Amino acid sequence: MANREALRDLQSRLAQRLSAVRTEAPGSSWLAIECAGVGLLVPLAGAGEIFPLGTIASVPHTRPWFAGVANLRGGLHGVVDLAAFLGLRPTQAAAEGVREQARLLALNPVIGSHVALLFERLAGLRTAAQLQREDDDEVSRPSFATGRWRDDRQRVWQEIDPAALVQHEQFLGIAR
Repeated sequence: MANREALRDLQSRLAQRLSAVRTEAPGSSWLAIECAGVGLLVPLAGAGEIFPLGTIASVPHTRPWFAGVANLRGGLHGVVDLAAFLGLRPTQAAAEGVREQARLLALNPVIGSHVALLFERLAGLRTAAQLQREDDDEVSRPSFATGRWRDDRQRVWQEIDPAALVQHEQFLGIAR
């Protein structure tokens, strides 16, 4: 009897949380990740699943930031070393020291791209209530860098739009 009540209570709490998520404005929740010490926010709608860093098969004649391909749940995903792509460090080879914490973020298949982003550290989830939008600082940024946010510790986070990222001309030019 106590187990049934506990199960009903759990179901009720989950229903409330799902209802709250549905009523929030789109893009108001992010996955916070770090690349070469830079904080990045990926909207939950564009994020798929997070995987531990496993075997990545290299692909010849590709850009230095294209780490290779990985089998993630039976599907092949192109792996992009996000820090190298963003120019935060030269190549994935320079990231060998952070491999223990490194993860792969498979992008949401709705985007239409089987891509996983290699990043150094997962920093958790963020909501709009935890962040304050930063004013435009007139610095030129690529189209996929959509907004900047500041948290209560005064750390600035750059929002990345995954759909715009996979359509960016540099991203589309994987082959040399």
